[in-house]
Amino acid sequence: MTGYDQTGCWAAGELETAAAKPIVLVAAVALVDPDGRVLIAKRPPGKQMAGLWEFPGGKVHQGETPEAALIRELHEELGIDTRASCLAPIAFASHGYEDFHLLMPLFACRVWQGTPSPKEGQELAWVRPARLADYPMPPADEPLIGLLRDLL
Repeated sequence: MTGYDQTGCWAAGELETAAAKPIVLVAAVALVDPDGRVLIAKRPPGKQMAGLWEFPGGKVHQGETPEAALIRELHEELGIDTRASCLAPIAFASHGYEDFHLLMPLFACRVWQGTPSPKEGQELAWVRPARLADYPMPPADEPLIGLLRDLL
């Protein structure tokens, strides 16, 4: 049976479809500067979803925690260093794309060493949370915009 049940929630058919796709675990971070702005990065040409803005981060490797993945990715992508104790989990996104299902914990980070600079050809922007909706983002990131606006 598929469709809405008496509670207004989607019934089992949706779960069967989602389970058939591989789950990809990606960790992301909202770097927040002293002025309350959030760093976002524009996906460069040649990458999937090129031209869309996203929170920094990347795939979690086998045996790696989301925090360890973020520490690695922030160093590789932006040339900055932070520690797991500086990463506060604030939300997660769960989104079904055509070929996979994305599960993405989102962390906030206010403490790091170094100045973020693009190391992989991406464009960077410091954006006030109220303006994040002005930047086109992948569907998985969109629900996080309102949450960040309300939290930060």
